[in-house]
Amino acid sequence: MRMWTRRRMLTAAVATAGLTASAAAPARAAHAGHAGHAGHAGIVDVADALRSLPGLRLVEERQDAGPGYRHFVLGLRQPVDHTDPAAGTFEQRLTLLHTAADRPTVLFSTGYNAVLTPRRTEPALLLGANQLQVEHRFFGTSVPAGRPGYAHLTIRQAAGDHHRVVRLFRRLYPGAWLSTGSSKGGMATVYHRRFHPRDVDGSVVYSAPNNADDRDDSVHLRFLETVGTAPAREAVKAAQRRMLLRRTEMVARYEAWASAAGDTFRIVGSADRAFEVAVLRVLFMFWQRATPDDLAAIPGPAATTDELYAWLDTWAGLPFYADTTARRYVPYWYQVGTQLGYGDVPTAHVADLLRHPGGIEARVFVPRDVPMVFDTEAMPDIDRWVRRRGSRLLFVNGAQDPSVAEHFRPGGADSRVLWVPGGNHGVDLANLAPADRAWAQDALLRWTGAR
Repeated sequence: MRMWTRRRMLTAAVATAGLTASAAAPARAAHAGHAGHAGHAGIVDVADALRSLPGLRLVEERQDAGPGYRHFVLGLRQPVDHTDPAAGTFEQRLTLLHTAADRPTVLFSTGYNAVLTPRRTEPALLLGANQLQVEHRFFGTSVPAGRPGYAHLTIRQAAGDHHRVVRLFRRLYPGAWLSTGSSKGGMATVYHRRFHPRDVDGSVVYSAPNNADDRDDSVHLRFLETVGTAPAREAVKAAQRRMLLRRTEMVARYEAWASAAGDTFRIVGSADRAFEVAVLRVLFMFWQRATPDDLAAIPGPAATTDELYAWLDTWAGLPFYADTTARRYVPYWYQVGTQLGYGDVPTAHVADLLRHPGGIEARVFVPRDVPMVFDTEAMPDIDRWVRRRGSRLLFVNGAQDPSVAEHFRPGGADSRVLWVPGGNHGVDLANLAPADRAWAQDALLRWTGAR
């Protein structure tokens, strides 16, 4: 999950765009709780307005939103299958940062579980907007009861969730709507637009992969063979070899950690295989998040086993492959292995040291009793729609990020891809060059009618 830029950076961005203080700030204080819509005549407080929405449960109001906002945790009854009411329902977790019903509203997708920290996205900050966060189906608490399997964990079903959220909350927020998300949340934002293109007035998508053809990983492989400088690339590859050459000692440490934590490796299969997967993925994960300061800290020939282990854990996240954490990400890997696809990484430099076939395939991370069949048409369909009809789409990418080696290329009206030179997977509008940042901020104003 990416971290949003601090308020002081965005304040500078707002000034660059020429936004007035009144346009960037909430229109009413939180305590007003203004509903402001004819459908809620007589309802004074926003909490009462929320309780009146059909199928919505107000779980709690949290006292952590800060000045001008109120923070609500909500549950919305959603169909398991939007095409078959008989399939039952589940409660989807939402969070709402409310400022006023006459402000724009930002639909925020994480692509994973909802985050209860009241963090406003850049579009919400720049527009002084309400923000509605949607937890992705089958993540966090948004899971059908029992053991439903994952047959209804598809991009179209998730887009249906977002569509129902927008339709319901337009009763409370009738003004302009934007959607946004980063990484997998950005992907979910695009998929929602593909199937319900008129739900929102525009979308800001950060660092979203576009694996249009899962059979061809050449773009990702070329990127990882050319990213950064040649010495830095070779340093990472050399570190991978040193870790695999010390496999016995490093796996023993991994197993000792898991034993002390009460963790196991049943999903991946063994600590040895989990270690090998982590070593393979560290090449991608390092370049996805690294900054220039991190290049000097790549373990060199004199690195101790402790240093190699710590570096691998920092960049590949060793707990990620043990069951406690891996279990939470089974839905992600299921999506990767059935629709989203995944890029490959170079392995020729360590091929003689590998023991486990399959490398970083999604099947490794999904229990074997869960069937997986890849839908070869899902991503090409999304890609075609974005290229031919995707309008009011703003993509913000980092030039160093391997996740967007294969990126979206919108062909519709008022759309653009903007790049942050040297940027990684955590780029923001505030990181863009001044001219690009001004264009992006102006687009938000055009799309919401604030200009």
